[in-house]
This record gives sequence, structure tokens and C-alpha cells, in this order.
Amino acid sequence: MLKSDRNEIPTDWSRDGRFIIYYTATDPKTKRDVWVLPEPGSGKEPFPVVHTDASEIAGALSPDGRWLAYASDVSGQYEVYVQSFPGGGGKRQISTGGGNHPRWRRDGRELFYYARDGKLMTAPVRSGKSFEVDAAVSLFEFRAVTTLVFIAPYAVTGDGQRFLINAVVETEPNAPLTVVVNWAAGAPK
Repeated sequence: MLKSDRNEIPTDWSRDGRFIIYYTATDPKTKRDVWVLPEPGSGKEPFPVVHTDASEIAGALSPDGRWLAYASDVSGQYEVYVQSFPGGGGKRQISTGGGNHPRWRRDGRELFYYARDGKLMTAPVRSGKSFEVDAAVSLFEFRAVTTLVFIAPYAVTGDGQRFLINAVVETEPNAPLTVVVNWAAGAPK
């Protein structure tokens, strides 16, 4: 779909299928940027939607396609922001104290993100002609498996009630390891 000599990391796809949101590998001048790949055959070229001197990653479109959530390190650490899409106006900071990997509830009424302190946060959203959001609150805490900023440590169901978590599971240091061999022979046919 996109031929390039740089690494592009897709992070979202618009519900109507018209856009793929991705970010590029580090550019010497602008670091990482959030881009949009229009649908194949539209005749439109990919374009940057968040392109600054800071790094921007993890773009996620609201279900109605009007808002783009993303993470940027413009403040010195990654924080979650929302701005209009595709125009880019009205940027609002959502997280405080660090945040990354924004995800929308299917109806757009909540924005989730993983906070720097290891908490999964939710910010209630009211959207009309403008973007309105309440202060984020913690849902629960977990230690993500990865420290890499570009791998999301969770996924959320459309109703925002269940989460698939990629978390470190604490085990005893000398817990026994069980190896099952020839398991296929014992499986029901």
C-alpha cells in the first residue's frame, strides 16, 4: 500500500476505511511524525497530520473521525493530546504526568491511555461542535511488558469494559517450569 525506505508503524484505521494512521521512524529534523495514508485509489498522497520538532506517535482517530489523539514529547516526556482531524486545530493536552497509547471507546465517549506511572487512565469525552473532556481518572494499574514507546501494552473492547493487557506477571523466582511433550497425541480428535 505504501512503498517507502523508512519504517512506518500503523496505529489506527478510520472506521469508514478511508485513512490509515501511522507514524514514521525517526527523521533527523522532526523526529517521529503522525501521518495519514488515504485509501488506495483515491489519488491522494500520504500527508503528515502532526509534524513538529518534537516526536509524535501512536495516533488514534475518534470513531466519528473528527478528532485525532496522539502522544507527543513536546513537553520533555510523552503526553497524550487531541486535535481536530484532518485540520489539526484546537490541540488539547489530555494526560498530565506522562501518557501514551491513546485508544477511543467505540462510541467516542471515553479516551483511554497508559500513564507513565503504570496506570490505565480514562478521560470522559463530550463532543459536540467542539471537543470537551473531563479530567482523566485511573482505572487500574499494571506493569507493561515492554518499555518501548511504540508497542501498545493494551487493547480495549468497543464498550470500554474489558481490556487485553500485555503485562508482567509476577512469579516466584524459583517457580517450577512444566514442559508438556507430545501434547498433540493426548488432544481430542
